[in-house]
Amino acid sequence: AVGLRSTPARYIFLDEVDAYPASADEEGDPVTLAEARSLTFAHRRKVFLVSTPTIRGVSRIERDYEASDQRRFFVPCPHCGAMQWLKFERLRWQKGQPETAEYYCEGCDAAIAEHHKTAMLERGEWRATATAIDPTTVGYHLSALYSPVGWLSWQRIARAAMQAAQGGDEAMRAFRNTILGETWIETGDAPDWQRVAEQREDWPAGTVPSNGLFLTAGADVQKDRFEIDVWAWGRSLESWLVDHVVIEGGPGDPDAWKGLTALLSRNWPHANGAELGLVRLAIDTGYETAAVYGWARSVGFAQVAPVKGLEGFNRASPVSGPTYVDATIAGKRLRRGARLWNVATSTFKAETYRFLRQQRPIEEEIAAGASFPPGTIHLPSWADSEWLKQLTAEQLVTIRNRRGFAKLEWQKL
Repeated sequence: AVGLRSTPARYIFLDEVDAYPASADEEGDPVTLAEARSLTFAHRRKVFLVSTPTIRGVSRIERDYEASDQRRFFVPCPHCGAMQWLKFERLRWQKGQPETAEYYCEGCDAAIAEHHKTAMLERGEWRATATAIDPTTVGYHLSALYSPVGWLSWQRIARAAMQAAQGGDEAMRAFRNTILGETWIETGDAPDWQRVAEQREDWPAGTVPSNGLFLTAGADVQKDRFEIDVWAWGRSLESWLVDHVVIEGGPGDPDAWKGLTALLSRNWPHANGAELGLVRLAIDTGYETAAVYGWARSVGFAQVAPVKGLEGFNRASPVSGPTYVDATIAGKRLRRGARLWNVATSTFKAETYRFLRQQRPIEEEIAAGASFPPGTIHLPSWADSEWLKQLTAEQLVTIRNRRGFAKLEWQKL
């Protein structure tokens, strides 16, 4: 922060501004601090901001681009000559065949092949598409659709789009941010718990459905009990709630910890006759942190992962770690000690709600062999209304701090 506000500079180049922290050492927005260094030079200064965009409503580069004249690179159609800027919606291909991708002119709707790009780019020009709030500000937007021949082709972009569609929210967000240069729109509306209840399926508590391949568990530490959900996972992120275990006693009761330890060696019967144990148990460290670390040290970290939830969407990875939390007197981290995994809870909540909102095949379609969409969350008939209400109890809202900068935050309904 000292460097950002101490040295005057006529020319300032700020790269990847959407990845900057919200505040520089608690002294304010780093972009604002950096821009202030050039105020001495008045109209002779130049400030250049560049970035891959992140999330709609909280992206710095989006905010500044929308305040500019919003220039786009217009190129001519090789067939009719209509000038246009390239949009992903005009890139089309046959279902399942990205190698057939071609761009379709918005003027004559004729197919434009990859080899036409060279001539199109040579004859292209930047054009403003809006009136800037500040007449001294110009903005430029360019996506990977403009990549020259021999670089990233339209066919490869089509393939990347197909692969992202089959992945989760993080895959689609990465595609929009890095390939299209567009912000990602977080959808945080929780589905109605009644609708989720209607989608429940019948299988016995404690039994792994036939498509489940392995088990994980998440443990929530509360004052007077531990609550553990056991999940089975299949292909394409499909999941099933297998068991909900409550261990009375809480972190101050040694017997409660013994019960949690016993869970690590427990097996659950599989629909095909086999048995499955837990591959990994994640335990929240937000309450009675020292007790959680102490238990994790005693059972080892091969099967147990202490986790800490982090808010905010601009995370390099939805899960990061491990961070080694034990240290010597000299401050050296002990790799044999306790370790912590950081989890981007905002990202996972958004993805969970998206999976719960997905359209599912009806019984007739399932009987005919239709498969569930990737990420489908299967809930059993024994999951009660209270559990479902807790699952769908938050909404995503945009709030602004005292300086007027926006951020997305999950709040209880």
